[in-house]
Amino acid sequence: MQDKRFQIANREALIGVALVIINFAIWFGCAYGLGSGDPTEYQYILGFPTWFFFSCIAGSIFMIILIWFTMKVFFKDVPFEDWEGDQ
Repeated sequence: MQDKRFQIANREALIGVALVIINFAIWFGCAYGLGSGDPTEYQYILGFPTWFFFSCIAGSIFMIILIWFTMKVFFKDVPFEDWEGDQ
């Protein structure tokens, strides 16, 4: 039987990969979706082009909050010592 720590680590690694995919999708969608037009027609938010603001600034803030939430809800502290449970 596989150690439960490895099962937890595998699950948390998959969650990490999902977070990376979400981050890339947000960045790519905003950067190339909003930034594909003529630069002379860009709209600006706080002095930044809209595509840059949403892909780099707002996207980073969103990902920080999402990662914090994921860490609090889905991740567990796992001891390095052998578990005394069933192995």
